[in-house]
Amino acid sequence: MLRRDFLKSTASVASAATAARSQDRPSPSNRITMGVIGTGNQGTGDMKNFLADERVQVVAVCDLNKESPGYWDGAIAGREPARVLVEWQYARARRSGSYKGCTAYEDFRDLLARKDIDTVLIAVPDHWHSIPVIQAARAGKDIYGEKPLSLTISEGRAMANAVKANNRVFQCGSQQRSDVRFRKACEIVRNGGIGKLESVLVGLPGGTPDFGHTRDRQDPEPVPEGFNYEMWLGPAPEAPYAPGRCHVNFRWILDYSGGQLTDWGGHHPDIAQWGMGTELSGPVAIRNGQAQWAKEKLWNTAVDYSFEARYASGVVMTVSSRLRSGVTFQGSNGSVWVNRGAIEATPQSLLDWQPAEKDIHLYRSDNHARNFIDCVISRKETAAPIEQAHRSITIAHLGNISLRLSRDLRWDPAKEQFIGDESASQMLTRPMRKPWSINA
Repeated sequence: MLRRDFLKSTASVASAATAARSQDRPSPSNRITMGVIGTGNQGTGDMKNFLADERVQVVAVCDLNKESPGYWDGAIAGREPARVLVEWQYARARRSGSYKGCTAYEDFRDLLARKDIDTVLIAVPDHWHSIPVIQAARAGKDIYGEKPLSLTISEGRAMANAVKANNRVFQCGSQQRSDVRFRKACEIVRNGGIGKLESVLVGLPGGTPDFGHTRDRQDPEPVPEGFNYEMWLGPAPEAPYAPGRCHVNFRWILDYSGGQLTDWGGHHPDIAQWGMGTELSGPVAIRNGQAQWAKEKLWNTAVDYSFEARYASGVVMTVSSRLRSGVTFQGSNGSVWVNRGAIEATPQSLLDWQPAEKDIHLYRSDNHARNFIDCVISRKETAAPIEQAHRSITIAHLGNISLRLSRDLRWDPAKEQFIGDESASQMLTRPMRKPWSINA
């Protein structure tokens, strides 16, 4: 019954499967093969987008959890529901109505060892982002990696270096880069529509929402059957299993993530950088930080926070859970605010502006998943390349470090080093529990 309910929830992809019956659909042997590493809520959602792309064939899925609830809204997920979903959709596109050809793995290394896999989708908890990405790059796979890019600044740098060294195509799951409203707002700012840019306000969520319905289960429990909890911990410190520690609510524990600040740090701060033209750089100082922290048995990330990221140009980006959600660019002659599904400007006439041929035209993508496959084919840069994703999430990491130390910080964005602060420098990375290492 659980499996039936899960499949019922995926009925929205049926229309894409029907379209896939078109004669224009490449045969499986001519499609780009994909393996999915991490089939929880986000991974399954991303996988549906790729299942709808007629150029892609999902041939393998991987997750440490076989099947259980505890994901978004208590939903069921895991490698077996993902495998069934893949085969169910491909079966709908076949005259026989049946299909078997998706292998389920528990260990991502077994999936990466397959020579017949071209690309991987990696959607795992933040503390597991760096190792699979680096190993996938070394294995010659192109990568769609979920945000936030990294757990630490040092891991992000190692990931970006590995992708570059191995000539891999990488798309970060910062899908706002493929949204026409965010692109328009940034083009208005980059082309001087609001005059001289003076400040940027970035409003992010606060709190610790109980996405997995496990807030009341933060005490140790027996590890459920079918869940490789020891490997789930992986490079993180040893700790007893509790439902409130894993799956979707891992976000609220600093050993595995950075709370709402990093969960959204790959979105709105990324758009702020895009509009400022600093997507390959960053701030020179973090100041005026304030935070309140969760005080639960396991959950300990910031629930209310604010800090300023100051740039060499004099522009100040304020990141706060107290600001209006979205990104507000404030200039000498006007302002633009943008959020998912909405854009406003002062004066309102700015919204009628269209870039001329001589103006700055930002990267155009209208479908984030398809853009990744386009670039796998063309070998061109994606809408959200790894170097820019690294620079964007660095802002959130810098903010968290400043908030945890309760002091201002000076930062060298070229060297990616703190200036005159040894304690802060030690927080650029975190020890990894043996035998895990980004160098292995």
